[in-house]
Amino acid sequence: MGEVAHRSPPARAEPVAPVRLAIDAHLRGRMIRRYKRFFADVETEDGRVLTVHCANPGSMRGCATPGAAVRCSTSDNEKRKLRHTLEMIRVGRAWVGLHTILANRVAKLALEREVIDELAGYATLASEVRASEKSRLDFRLDDRGPDSRDRRPVWVEVKSVTLAEGSLALFPDSVTERGRRHLEELAKLREAGERASLLFLVQRADCDRVSPADDIDPAYGAALRDAVARGVEVFAIGARVTARAITVERRLPVIL
Repeated sequence: MGEVAHRSPPARAEPVAPVRLAIDAHLRGRMIRRYKRFFADVETEDGRVLTVHCANPGSMRGCATPGAAVRCSTSDNEKRKLRHTLEMIRVGRAWVGLHTILANRVAKLALEREVIDELAGYATLASEVRASEKSRLDFRLDDRGPDSRDRRPVWVEVKSVTLAEGSLALFPDSVTERGRRHLEELAKLREAGERASLLFLVQRADCDRVSPADDIDPAYGAALRDAVARGVEVFAIGARVTARAITVERRLPVIL
C-alpha cells in the first residue's frame, strides 16, 4: 500500500475559502423541550406553541436548554405532519446547527470545492455507497487525476458535531454503537488497500479543535484511536451557522 501524498493535518484552526449552503430558518422562537428524539416544542415570538420536527437522533447534550433561542424552517409539503423543522439553537454567542441531514449536504459541498487538500483531485463523488453487505458510507471519491501519486478511491464518513466544552468540540454526545461500527468498517477498507477517512463537521463557530468525548463514550474514543493506528485518515472542518446559511470557514485540528 502506497503512501498518501498530502501535507500534515493542521496543528491549529486554519481558514479556508468559504463554502456556503443556503438555508431559510426564518421562524424565531424559544426552546420549551425536546422529546422522543424527533420532536421539540417551541414558543414563537408571537406566543404560539408549536411542535416541530427535530432532525437530530443524538442526545443534543448542551443544545436543548429550555428558554434558549431557536430558529426553524418551514415546509409547504402538505404530506408532512409537522410543517416546521428545528434548524439551530443559540448556545452562548454561537448558533449551533442541529439538522444532521444538512450536515451531509454541507460536507458534500466541501468535498466538491476541495476544501480538504488531502481529499482533492477526484472527478467523481458518489453518495450513500455500499461498503459491505451490512453497511453504507456517506461518500466515495473516485477517478483521481493521472498526475496524482495516490489514485486510489477514498471513502468518507461524516459526523456532525454539536457538543462543546469551551472551544473544544466533542463527539459523540451520547454512546454510539453505530459510530463504532463505521470506524471498524473504515479500518477494514483501509486494511484491504483502499483509502478511508472520517470527516467531523463542527456546526458551530465557537470551536477551534475537535476531540473524542471520552467521558461520554470511552469505547468510541478507543475505536477512533485504533482506526487511526490502522491507517484511517481523520479530518475536521468548522462551520458558521446563521438563519440564512451554513458556511464552512475553517479546517480544525483533531486532538486524539
